[in-house]
Amino acid sequence: MIDIYRACNRGRFMKAAAMIEANGVPIDMETFRRLESRWEEIKEALIRLLCSEYDVFEGTTFKVNKWEAWLVSKGITWPRLPSGKLALDDGTFRSMARRYPEVSPVWEVRNHLSRLRLMDLEIGADGRNRCLLSAFRATTGRCQPSNSKFIIGPSVWLRSLIQPMPGWAIAYIDWSQQEFGIAAALSGDEVMMAAYLSGDPYLAFAKQGRAVPEGATKESHPKEREQFKRCALGVQYSMGHESLAAEIGQPVIVGRDLLERHRRTYSRFWTWSDAAVDHAMLHGYLPTVFGWRIHTGPKANPRSLRNFPMQANGAEMLRLACCLGTERGIRICAPVHDAVLIEAPVEEIESAVTAMQGAMAEASRIVLGGFELRTDAKVFRHPERYQDERGVKMWETVMGILDAR
Repeated sequence: MIDIYRACNRGRFMKAAAMIEANGVPIDMETFRRLESRWEEIKEALIRLLCSEYDVFEGTTFKVNKWEAWLVSKGITWPRLPSGKLALDDGTFRSMARRYPEVSPVWEVRNHLSRLRLMDLEIGADGRNRCLLSAFRATTGRCQPSNSKFIIGPSVWLRSLIQPMPGWAIAYIDWSQQEFGIAAALSGDEVMMAAYLSGDPYLAFAKQGRAVPEGATKESHPKEREQFKRCALGVQYSMGHESLAAEIGQPVIVGRDLLERHRRTYSRFWTWSDAAVDHAMLHGYLPTVFGWRIHTGPKANPRSLRNFPMQANGAEMLRLACCLGTERGIRICAPVHDAVLIEAPVEEIESAVTAMQGAMAEASRIVLGGFELRTDAKVFRHPERYQDERGVKMWETVMGILDAR
């Protein structure tokens, strides 16, 4: 039996997706062509550069023992496998690059650059990146465009190819701590909601957990805030105390203490999270507020089930925001997980940002039963280009190689 209301709601998003795909993402074609023409040379130069700066390659071969020595020299505690060997999968590198930006160039070269082919990016004659958004492709219902064709997909440093046209501007607008806010609202945990509404849920968690004084600030207690932040984020993925301890570079007992503080502080959230897993295992499915379901079997992963409500309801929120935005005349170039990229003439960009933030706030209230999530916006006016701080160093390195000849 078809649920007409929800079917129409998803059909509504397909209209928005078609408009977004037609808009596309503006690309700096001059720089793109320079990169494309010297791509193999750039890859070789990057490895040579990393050999001198990091000394972790021999020729084009990544040497694990040299990487371990470099980590020790920098005082970086790296996650390990049960065997004791370093975890070198893409997910671990991604997580560590967020914590330590100096890790990012090695990650880019080792895990991405060797596989990346610029010619696979779908860029039209008008200099705009367009590809199928693949709506609902992910288990959570999120869009899942091709990593090789979508400019947002390959590597964060390549996003600096995104540049508004002359006379235009782009804006990247994302929900602040979206998953934390979703968990707080849907679980009805008033303590957790208060933490979100404080403006800095991670510092608020540290205060609620009695780890820092009430007058503590981000500047006065950065270490404690970072630890509680990692704990709050890790809980969404059912991170254990050993993994958390490795993540924050502390003894296992510290990771255990942080997780116990989270359970005590946000007890209602944990009751709700446990009930979600129980529902999925008992009934064979777990739904979002708009009815998107994950179906479970005897081999279902409880960690994935705990994370599903945050991810899938976040996807519902983004789809609704895209519908509201496009229907109000906002030019959305791309949805990006918990954010949107929009564009407008320079003189209209501020009003477009305000309108899109309004649509995103409204979408959060609808999905979360009246609870509103905040948004942040970064505006880039021509000739500025989009930049993700995680990819700035790599972009500057590559541009240095290009300009050296």
